[in-house]
Amino acid sequence: MPSTQRATVKVDLGGHSVLVPKGGLYDRYRMDTDLDEVARDPRVSDVEFFRRLPKQRVNSPIGETLTPNFYYRMSSTRLTMLAKSRAIRARLPRELVPVEVAPGIGLISAVFFRYDVCDIDFYTEVAIAIVARPARHGGLGFIDLMAGLGNDHLHSYVLSLPVSSDIAQIRGHDGYGFPKWVTKLDVDIDSTKTVARVADSDGGADLALTVPTPAQKRYPSGRRVSTLTSYTTIGGAWHSTMTQINTLSASSTSFPRGVDLQLGKGRLSDDLRSLEPIRNLRLDVITEGQVALHMPVPISMPNV
Repeated sequence: MPSTQRATVKVDLGGHSVLVPKGGLYDRYRMDTDLDEVARDPRVSDVEFFRRLPKQRVNSPIGETLTPNFYYRMSSTRLTMLAKSRAIRARLPRELVPVEVAPGIGLISAVFFRYDVCDIDFYTEVAIAIVARPARHGGLGFIDLMAGLGNDHLHSYVLSLPVSSDIAQIRGHDGYGFPKWVTKLDVDIDSTKTVARVADSDGGADLALTVPTPAQKRYPSGRRVSTLTSYTTIGGAWHSTMTQINTLSASSTSFPRGVDLQLGKGRLSDDLRSLEPIRNLRLDVITEGQVALHMPVPISMPNV
């Protein structure tokens, strides 16, 4: 875990004054990171995935920025659960349709992220999300389910997404439209287990997870690249955000054992309870991966 005593500097982000690590990637490069410099970091396996994704300068709600945002070393744990469609629909905007595995049964997830090396420096985050059908897509839910759970291309709507750094909160909330706030948030993921804890507003536990890591499988860079599309509203208009994940070491298991998911008092736990989860369906753990997070683009939604 990075030292809490590290010096910081102030930067301007869309009119917000934000503290970032002094000498960190954002301080030095402002998103235009030197890939050769990153390649020398012993935590990063290689950077060839990013050399094939040239950045573009775009205008955004947080001012002019470069896209995609690169995450050179990350890990994540996703726990997918069955939940009641009635409860899911009560939390899902009417323009979106949940994926169902059976009549009355949909899918939700709790996802824990750790970003060790990225353009905006180290941070962690946790998402409570609903698995949705692609916007304006009338295909069968079962087909969507098979594609999504196979990590080919998931679509989601995020209810809550706390983060551990100010720059991640401002970029995610103002720039992407995600429901982000800053809190104390610890996520550790390795080849043996995931241990995570999210603090509530009083310093207690909002949500905590401990779960064994299934045996990992290594993949060459570029061999297993999946996509996540998330839907948000910015200024009252719908947008879609594409995330590309280059998986380097990962594993999955169905009906996982040893899951210790503790709900406390806080927004994350409230959101998860409101979805009325029934059973843990699948555990996906990436102990080493890379991510390209693109800026959101406007999307047409069906008239309702």
